[in-house]
Amino acid sequence: MFKANRSVAVGSAAAVLLVSAFALSSASAATVDTGRHAGKGSGSPARQTLGALGLKAGLRIGTAVDTTALSDDAPYRAEVEKEFTSVTPENVMKWEAVEPERGTYDWAAADRLVDFAAKNKQLVRGHTLVWHSQLPAWLNEGDFTAGELREILHRHVTDQVAHFKGRVWQWDVVNEAFDDDGTLRDSIWLRKLGPGYIADAFRWAHQADPKARLFINDYNIEGVNAKSTALHELVTTLRKQRVPVHGVGIQGHLAVQYSAPHDIADNMLRFDRLGLETAITEADVRIPMPADSTKLEAQAEGYGVLLRGCLLTPGCNDFTVWGFTDTYSWVPDTFPGQGAANILDENYAPKPAYGTLRQTLALAAGLR
Repeated sequence: MFKANRSVAVGSAAAVLLVSAFALSSASAATVDTGRHAGKGSGSPARQTLGALGLKAGLRIGTAVDTTALSDDAPYRAEVEKEFTSVTPENVMKWEAVEPERGTYDWAAADRLVDFAAKNKQLVRGHTLVWHSQLPAWLNEGDFTAGELREILHRHVTDQVAHFKGRVWQWDVVNEAFDDDGTLRDSIWLRKLGPGYIADAFRWAHQADPKARLFINDYNIEGVNAKSTALHELVTTLRKQRVPVHGVGIQGHLAVQYSAPHDIADNMLRFDRLGLETAITEADVRIPMPADSTKLEAQAEGYGVLLRGCLLTPGCNDFTVWGFTDTYSWVPDTFPGQGAANILDENYAPKPAYGTLRQTLALAAGLR
């Protein structure tokens, strides 16, 4: 919905955004007037939320949502309502959550999030339909023939997309299908069904909801590398076969101890030239603990690189952080000794990364 306006604006904004990369790194975002106590309707750029600034810049700013926190933590819920214009379910649309027993669906938690989003005029990114992880035990432990497994997958994709028909903006249809070397991941789907499962899943999802935008989503594809090139080759082939792939989701899980992907705009433009939408779908930047001011500034630069890549790509229409507060981050459990990966700390105070996102969006929107 934003692409026409963004295509006109990107050329004139590019120089400003590139200059901002240097300007923001030299000024501590901790001193920025974040305006976080003002509402979305305030006129001054310094008093607008990430979501409001994002709309002016031509994209949605979203967050992954922990639905338990949304229900039980009032400050968390207030931040989701105020700050973002799209939401992604962190876990409640994954297969193990929606069909814990074969043939028995539980949509309750996902429905509550979708209803919450509608009430707050937020769009929903559905996550995720086909993945090798977080599958229900009955599926992991079952001894299914290829034909049986294909029918199980067909039914799952069809039933889930149909259930949310008209209420989900973008679906991550296939998630993490590649290994880092560019080969297809050795998953239950590839072993039993072959690589054709990817095209099948997109076709089934499109049949169930022809208006939903369908994405293939992966990590470590921010820059130009073997994995992103293999994905580019795959979507090129799928498009030639008229498979309804509409977009590529670039997760954006970074870490301050590694170089930021400064070629991200070059990479994203490859997909843009294919006529595909793009999105940053799971942005966070983890830190070896304890955090300090130097690491927090490096974190801010990581977030800035991701956002600038999106803003410089006409077809990038969503920038989603994978959680916004360190209170509920997935990082410490998955990467022992690391954490503080989000844009707000455990007390919901803004970190330098938050200021970097705000200033970059304000510049992209032409606001001073």
